[in-house]
Amino acid sequence: MRITSTSCICPVLVCLCFVQRCYGAAHHGSIKVTRNQTKHIEGETEVHHRPKRGWVWNQFFVLEEHMGPDPQYVGKLHSNSDKGDGSVKYILTGEGAGTIFIIDDTTGDIHSTKSLDREQKTHYVLHAQAIDRRTNKPLEPESEFIIKVQDINDNAPKFTDGPYIVTVPEMSEMGTSVLQVTATDADDPTYGNSARVVYSILQGQPYFSVDPKTGVIRTALHNMDREAREHYSVVIQAKDMAGQVGGLSGSTTVNITLTDVNDNPPRFPQKHYQLYVPESAQVGSAVGKIKANDADTGSNADMKYTIINGDGSGVFSISTDKETREGILSLKKPLNYEKKKSYTLNIEGANTHLDFRFSHLGPFKDVTMLKIIVGDVDEPPLFTMPSYVMEVYENAKIGTPVGTVTAQDPDAANSLVRYFIDHNTEEDRYFTIDASTGTIKTAKIFDREETPWYNITVAASEIDNPGLVSHVPVGVRILDINDNPPELARDYDVVVCENAKPGQVIQTITATDKDNSANGARFHFSLDEGLSLNPNFTLRNNEDNTASILTRRRRYSRTTQDTYYLPVLISDGGVPPLSSSSTLTIRVCACERDGRVRTCHAEAFLSSAGLSTGALIAILLCVVILLAIVVLFITLRRSKKEPLIISEEDVRENVVTYDDEGGGEEDTEAFDITALRNPSAAEELKYRRDVRPEVKPVSRHHLSSSLDSIDVQEFIKQRLAEADLDPSVPPYDSLQTYAYEGHRSEAGSISSLDSATTHSDQDYNYLGDWGPEFKKLAELYGEIESERTT
Repeated sequence: MRITSTSCICPVLVCLCFVQRCYGAAHHGSIKVTRNQTKHIEGETEVHHRPKRGWVWNQFFVLEEHMGPDPQYVGKLHSNSDKGDGSVKYILTGEGAGTIFIIDDTTGDIHSTKSLDREQKTHYVLHAQAIDRRTNKPLEPESEFIIKVQDINDNAPKFTDGPYIVTVPEMSEMGTSVLQVTATDADDPTYGNSARVVYSILQGQPYFSVDPKTGVIRTALHNMDREAREHYSVVIQAKDMAGQVGGLSGSTTVNITLTDVNDNPPRFPQKHYQLYVPESAQVGSAVGKIKANDADTGSNADMKYTIINGDGSGVFSISTDKETREGILSLKKPLNYEKKKSYTLNIEGANTHLDFRFSHLGPFKDVTMLKIIVGDVDEPPLFTMPSYVMEVYENAKIGTPVGTVTAQDPDAANSLVRYFIDHNTEEDRYFTIDASTGTIKTAKIFDREETPWYNITVAASEIDNPGLVSHVPVGVRILDINDNPPELARDYDVVVCENAKPGQVIQTITATDKDNSANGARFHFSLDEGLSLNPNFTLRNNEDNTASILTRRRRYSRTTQDTYYLPVLISDGGVPPLSSSSTLTIRVCACERDGRVRTCHAEAFLSSAGLSTGALIAILLCVVILLAIVVLFITLRRSKKEPLIISEEDVRENVVTYDDEGGGEEDTEAFDITALRNPSAAEELKYRRDVRPEVKPVSRHHLSSSLDSIDVQEFIKQRLAEADLDPSVPPYDSLQTYAYEGHRSEAGSISSLDSATTHSDQDYNYLGDWGPEFKKLAELYGEIESERTT
């Protein structure tokens, strides 16, 4: 098959078409080979070529944007099997087949029925096949070919990001880059110059220029001044076809703004200013404004105002308002027209942010002169002092002079002044003032201990102009006199322990005085000299405004006396001295050995006095129950008593208990204690225990010698043998007890029988260390010792 196309326009396309027309080939199925001959010029012989395939495919080209009335011819399909008799049928399938592209099935001519746009679709892929019209069998295998849409210059360049807004500093160097713009062209950049763009400037010269290839916009002048012109509108054009005639173009606008730099110094509009300030202006208030102009903006126009010299630099101050960039003139000291009527100031305004690149345009500061005229004002009277402090003694009589205030008219007229007290508070009513002289007097009797200080306000006005009033604070201190006696600082709870020793400090007291330290800081303590000597307690003045209470004897007893009263006399060091008497109440308490109070209540020594009726009934009921149990027990024992001798069959071990209670350690008459000490003496002297013996007692020396010769073991064996052989004893075992003390100790007897009637100097204070079980015993011995000492 051969492909023939007539759409070749450009030389390259002509060559491609020539190649397409020169191809020939045999049938692919049967590979029918045909000779392609080329006749040489000037009658040269034929040249035979190598046979080609029947199907030879290349891409077709079709122009975009075809606007003709007839379909656009694309190319021709031809098979070597086609003999021109119509037996071969051509079939076209693929993208756009039958809609965009149609084929003559007999001749194989392909036409485009629609106008194509390369920017939407650049090529189409189709399939061609030749079949036998009679048998519908393929004569050639199906082959694929491409129809490529050929570009024409139908798209103008476009700036996708425009319009542009950009800034550049003023006074920039020529050639300073401002912005780079870029235009895009939708045409094919690989075919011709349709997409080759060139930039040019249509508006904005001679201030700016643009690079034709890169689109970079640059400044074209030196020292462009923002203050002369700030905004520029630059129009940039982009043209394709490399800028040739007939090329398409697009444009955009670039808005360029010059940003400010500090290239302009501040300037005062005038070199001399004049300002009127009344002498009544308040210190710290703003009295005027001044401003230097600066053509720059933002921080480049910031400035600071200062007073560099002048006779008013100590009276006035200047500050800068950052919002308005004005100099605010304020008053530092009060003005007085009578003393000085005018001031002169030199004020400087200077930029705070300097750009040293433009220092040659300076200096960036300016100076002006300001003359201030002080205005005369009728002023109120002026007191000689800003405040007064006066003193008066308490208890002073009504009408006592306290002090004098003085005020004068500061104006040249020097008018007379009238004084009065502002009765705004209750304190102002305690004083009066002479309207002509300004002397302040008391209007009541004062008590320093009640109110030590008074604050009043005195006013002064001109007689000719009562509306002009000035005020001054007056403080009155009430001085102290010694009119309050000292007294105890508090109610003391004084405690003395029963086991206290003579000279022991039981309490330290101090005193207070409502008067100030000049009249009551030194206190003296003593006992009332009008009373007899106190045998129990004494007082010691410590010479430091305190006194100590001391004991005068060794022991105290709550049972004897549980409370003591001690009168104390206190005097101060004032003029004249004052004194007072107070009575201390001292309680007697039981204490531990370390001095801690255990109890102070005397009822702890009493029995259960004060019990409630219910408690007494319960106790009586318990006693009755116990008596009933005892009676019942005795009755049962008597009814069940058995004989001592029982039958031989009922032999058991028995313990015989004899409830014979002695008379105690002090009972030396009912029982002879010698029998316990000497078994031999007990053998010889068998006296009755319930009858006082009439025989003289054995001497102590004789007992001692007998005791040394007796063997206890032999004595026990003898008693055992007697019990075993005695026929009168019961026929059962019995337990016999022998109260034998043994040999006496070298330290002597530990019994208290011989010491009951002797007095001992022993100290029983150690009984307090034995614990709570022996506290009662320690207290009893303590009372005995106290009575013995007394």
